[in-house]
Amino acid sequence: MAQAFKPEISIGFGLATATLVYGVYQHALPPITDIRVADQQDHDVEAAERSAAWISAGVVAGVSLLTRDATVFVLGAGMVVLMAWWHRHADQVDPVSGLASMVNLPTRVEATGDTTYEAREAI
Repeated sequence: MAQAFKPEISIGFGLATATLVYGVYQHALPPITDIRVADQQDHDVEAAERSAAWISAGVVAGVSLLTRDATVFVLGAGMVVLMAWWHRHADQVDPVSGLASMVNLPTRVEATGDTTYEAREAI
């Protein structure tokens, strides 16, 4: 793909495409603060994030093909990666410790019905 526009116009189209990606994520997912305080690895959040990523990738590909400009693709695709990482990271945050972890350990005592949090042991 060659650069089809002057740099000023190309960057403007790229930023507009990045804004479209941001809008898709804002409408498809709950706010980041709500994702961070919810349970880790929420299946609904994961599914919504995947949908938003695919829709955003389609938008970026469509606008990039229409404009035939690499700058539009780079800025739009960079925003897709950034938004996907941001939401996936927020979904991995443990609401008790406030730290992100890929390990989904049980945090409640299920046998007794007690809803207090247990202390986690080091792995």
